[in-house]
Amino acid sequence: MGMNKSCVICLWVALVFVADGRVLLLKNKPDRHNAAATARWLVSQNSWGVLNTISADLGGAPFGNVVSFSDGIPNDGNGIPYFYLTTLDPTARNAMKDQRSSLTISEYTLGTCGKKDPENPSCAKITLTGKLKLLEENSKEAEFARNALFTKHPEMPGWPKDHHFHFFKLDIEDIFMINWFGGPKPITLDEYFHQKL
Repeated sequence: MGMNKSCVICLWVALVFVADGRVLLLKNKPDRHNAAATARWLVSQNSWGVLNTISADLGGAPFGNVVSFSDGIPNDGNGIPYFYLTTLDPTARNAMKDQRSSLTISEYTLGTCGKKDPENPSCAKITLTGKLKLLEENSKEAEFARNALFTKHPEMPGWPKDHHFHFFKLDIEDIFMINWFGGPKPITLDEYFHQKL
């Protein structure tokens, strides 16, 4: 049975809506041999991950927290994860005292791993390690972060003003990614940031 073009578009839009009602234009996964492309794809396509900081309240123990992020408007990111965080939450408070942080993202959340377990090496995962930095208010980068985050997370502009949310970025220093069997794929920062989406 055939399907006209408008029905195909409606089905595609419905699938995007079912994927959490967020603006997400899922692109095909890159070839597994192109590690930099896979890394950028994971960061661009995802909207949340686990952000780990050094806990000021737990004697320096690692503290992981589920956070929303964006590296730019859908399918046009710059590879840098941006966050909208409040110091009422331990993650931002920790970063204000010790910027060392890491963000872990899984392909599993995109629904492209099929029935594989999230730990299966062919279901890609990435950990970006670096410094979680508060952006200067009213800077060009803060404006970029606002556009990137509010486009991908339309609920954010309505979050309580008295919670004093601020824009942060992860200044990446190291990339650890597994997207197939055989261990992590070496990716330099230069390869990562110069990879086109």
